[in-house]
Amino acid sequence: MSPAASGPAQRTLVTGGARSGKSRFAESLLGQASTVTYVAPGPVPDPVVDAEWAARVRVHQERRPEHWTTVETEDVAAVLRRGDPAYLVDCLGTWVTAVVDGLGTWDVPLEQWQADFDVRVDDLVDAWRSTPRIAVAVSNEVGWGLVSEHRSGRVFTDLLGQVNAAVAGASEDVVLMVAGRPLYV
Repeated sequence: MSPAASGPAQRTLVTGGARSGKSRFAESLLGQASTVTYVAPGPVPDPVVDAEWAARVRVHQERRPEHWTTVETEDVAAVLRRGDPAYLVDCLGTWVTAVVDGLGTWDVPLEQWQADFDVRVDDLVDAWRSTPRIAVAVSNEVGWGLVSEHRSGRVFTDLLGQVNAAVAGASEDVVLMVAGRPLYV
């Protein structure tokens, strides 16, 4: 029997590679919740600019129960502090992208803006740790593959690794999804 058989922990991080079943598994952890706030911190899809991204988002939207409320925002910490009954944050990778986009720093040396990024991570982790509600976050494991030839890809990998470690440290459960199977770590 998996740890989830008795219900989700108060805070759970679900991570894994692309198309590993992270989101679907995270959603299943909240299947019994009467109300869920789905926090989407990624860019709002533009089907003209990126049809593939828009299609992915649409599949996620169509899969959610009608009684779930979606909040599209980069300010995940503020939503976690609202006191809603349950949260699903999907995903921390798009949150990192939104934060760095907001800082306008993809092409600026990391040492010039790392402190600003760290403040946002600390705020997110503080809100994550202090929420009295059930909260599930989805993230990507991007550091197991090839090292990107592009600086922005390497920066993203490092930042997401930092965020994943911080959120995992503030979670009771961490689940690694491998080929659709949850591994509790």
